[in-house]
Amino acid sequence: MALPAKLQNDLKQFQRLQQELGTVQQQRMQLDLRLREIGHTLDELKAVAEDAVIYRPIGGLMVRAKSRKEVEDLLGEEKETLEVRQKGVERQENHLKERYTTMQTDLTHQLQAAGVATEGSGESEPETED
Repeated sequence: MALPAKLQNDLKQFQRLQQELGTVQQQRMQLDLRLREIGHTLDELKAVAEDAVIYRPIGGLMVRAKSRKEVEDLLGEEKETLEVRQKGVERQENHLKERYTTMQTDLTHQLQAAGVATEGSGESEPETED
């Protein structure tokens, strides 16, 4: 049975939305991982003596830091930046989830109206990391 052109287009948009949501969820997970990593590094730095030799990355090089405080300040700035990005990605993810749910409901109704069975049709909720 051929689906109406509008329904086919809506299904393609839904698939693109699924992909976009998956990409945003992956970005959020990467930000979460990096933030945890920075947190652990800051915790470890607290246990290091103030006069200990510490290196920090600059591009592909490891350069001796002037002080532990310099490294803590740099990591703190990076953490703040990542937290702002994380909040933006979370807002984007929530918006996409709302669109996903709405579109999924609309498509289910359209498919039922067109006489297409929606049970086991392969449409499923995206994985979420809450």
